[in-house]
Amino acid sequence: MTSKSPKSRRAQVVSEIVEQTGIDEAMIEMLVRRFYEKVRNDPLLGPIFEARINDWEPHLKRMCAFWSSVALLSGRYHGRPMNKHTPLPIDAEHFDRWLALFEETAGEICPPAAAAHFVERARRVAESLELGIAAQCGVMLGAGERFHSNQIRTATFGD
Repeated sequence: MTSKSPKSRRAQVVSEIVEQTGIDEAMIEMLVRRFYEKVRNDPLLGPIFEARINDWEPHLKRMCAFWSSVALLSGRYHGRPMNKHTPLPIDAEHFDRWLALFEETAGEICPPAAAAHFVERARRVAESLELGIAAQCGVMLGAGERFHSNQIRTATFGD
């Protein structure tokens, strides 16, 4: 019995994802573009993005690569999302809104299996980023806890 190479196993997993969900690069691009259109128009999230993104096309291309890597294991994304998000003034409220818009968009763009695949991964991404941002602010969250900006501790000497 021969074992498959990592590349062969990855190709098999990707093939199964595509077969089960119908996700392809065109669907990812449509989802990303529609989602960020909603984000830009959102009263809570829009100002945060607009303050930091001057040229949207490179950002959208980067997000397509990110979601390709997350959804299809393509390896197209080579970045550090945590480093980009930890300085942002965001907390649980922002992540909840981000997820609501993402889930809404996935439901509009994708067939049910693809939407479920994307949403499951989006929830993991949001949870990971929220934990990282909380930790960066000196807040260690327990299981099921959420980060609210009023939890930020200010360290003083002697603490």
